[in-house]
Amino acid sequence: MSVRGAPTGCGTLASLDGLTVLVTGATGSFGQRFVARTLAESKLAKLIVFSRDELKQHDMRVAYPDEPRLRFFLGDVRDKERVRRAFEGVDCVVHAAALKQIPAAEYNPFEFVKTNVIGAQNLIDAAIDCGVRRVVALSTDKASSPVNLYGATKLVSDKLFVAGNVYSGPRPTRFCVVRYGNVIGSRGSVIPFFRQLAKGGRIPLTDPGMTRFWITLDAGVELVLHALHDMRGGEIYVPKIPSMRVIDLAKAIAPDAAIEVVGIRPGEKLHEEMISASDARRTFDRGAYFVVVSDLALEGGVEERGRPVPAGFRYTSDTNPEWLDVEQLRRLADG
Repeated sequence: MSVRGAPTGCGTLASLDGLTVLVTGATGSFGQRFVARTLAESKLAKLIVFSRDELKQHDMRVAYPDEPRLRFFLGDVRDKERVRRAFEGVDCVVHAAALKQIPAAEYNPFEFVKTNVIGAQNLIDAAIDCGVRRVVALSTDKASSPVNLYGATKLVSDKLFVAGNVYSGPRPTRFCVVRYGNVIGSRGSVIPFFRQLAKGGRIPLTDPGMTRFWITLDAGVELVLHALHDMRGGEIYVPKIPSMRVIDLAKAIAPDAAIEVVGIRPGEKLHEEMISASDARRTFDRGAYFVVVSDLALEGGVEERGRPVPAGFRYTSDTNPEWLDVEQLRRLADG
């Protein structure tokens, strides 16, 4: 069973042939899958791993001992000069580096601002200065109508990347954003957390009615590749992915464990949102995904492909027409 989320068979990997691609946060879950896919399935000239963790870079280097296209660059997106140096000669950037843990954000807000907001600004400036042609930034459903600091920093980041297309002026650099929900198999996923707690025979659940969007790592990679191929600048790509009830996930992973309702944590929503009603007038349905287009692009008369969504449309995890049941969740979790 696969999770729908991005167009496939679009020749997107072939579009990277001969190019130099840099991935920030490349030693994370998404980055590692992106690196594996692009090295195996494309003929890119060079793939640069940019991250701040030397141990994870060492482990990745060991995993690809004979890959001449792979380069490693230690650095932090907070360091503007280091980012600029890394971007020299780069054609495309995938920006996956971020601080992401909601509770940590509430207690360490300045650190999240430095990485998620100032880091985004540094990346935009460096990309323009170095003549990078295309930048895709990864976002989150937490950035739509945010209620926690992490989501707020990612909303600011999204707006910076969209506005970067105006900031670049006549230069060739173009920016877009990819926004999706919880990732199956990612580091920090709720699945290993639930499995560990299930050993004690009890799983704490925030709320029985809580819902979340769900996507696989491969579907996330496919959407980013499609965005690199399709973007003209200023888009927010939102995949059509299934929802799941958190209580169903608990039942799928630990059917014999007792469930204890503990209440929603600070900064959490009962349901997630990827497109708000206020964005409906700028949102287009393109089959496997939605695209939210910037006001600047609409004012410029850009002809959009796709069908406008109805006025007041919202894309939320509780009203989503596509759902995963307990058995489907179990197969995905085991896969």
